[in-house]
Amino acid sequence: MAQQSRPPSETADVIELLLRTGDNTLVLGHRVSEWCGHSPVLEEDIALANSALDLIGQTQLWLGLAGELEALMNGQARTADQLAYLRDAAQFRNVLLVERPNGDFGQTLMRQFLFDAWHLELLKTLENSTHPRIAEIAAKAIKEVYYHVERSADLVIRLGDGSDESHRRMQAALDDIWSYAGELFVADAYDERLAAAGIAPNPADLKPKWEQTVLRVLSEATLTVPAGTFVHKGGKRGIHTEHLGFILAQMQFLQRAYPGAVW
Repeated sequence: MAQQSRPPSETADVIELLLRTGDNTLVLGHRVSEWCGHSPVLEEDIALANSALDLIGQTQLWLGLAGELEALMNGQARTADQLAYLRDAAQFRNVLLVERPNGDFGQTLMRQFLFDAWHLELLKTLENSTHPRIAEIAAKAIKEVYYHVERSADLVIRLGDGSDESHRRMQAALDDIWSYAGELFVADAYDERLAAAGIAPNPADLKPKWEQTVLRVLSEATLTVPAGTFVHKGGKRGIHTEHLGFILAQMQFLQRAYPGAVW
């Protein structure tokens, strides 16, 4: 589909949005894929692998569009693969939540649920974006994310309201990761301009519905929301934890060691 003519400044903002969205799904997809062959039961091994594939497939769409818009704006044509494998950590725009270590199964599920609940609300809004390509990608991705939310919420409830041991682990996971979820709703100048243009929501506007979903599920899971309002942030500006460096060292090894290698 031909791209609409847009001011260069707006195109740059859209590219930033696409990188942030695509980097979130890329890094989380890689994290979830680390469970392949290591999950506690075969059914969960398959489910996690499928979730990782969904996220990486969405990444292909987001980063692919970012590369197309770069080429239109400045002639720098980069593919989704190049954006994924040939950028350094400081050039990634994912939130810190998705680069957190997997930990035990409870930590992985809690991270997934908090992200999924936000991801669904984001895509619901992006379906109505004034940018037609973004709206198309959101409409495609949301079908998968509805399932992601249903699955992760169900498991959080089952384990939180399960045995003493599963409850303890889920509460520990929530306590550990809660302060990282707040970055999903921190807005900056990019977000404000995109919201004003009707291209994407202001992240803060997604929080009420996210909280409604999250608090309902956590209540059913008999889990206690941690006190405190501190928020870990910086990922959207390229300031990351050391964990992202280890992820990229593994994920990017082949292209770094053998530039241009293909199957």
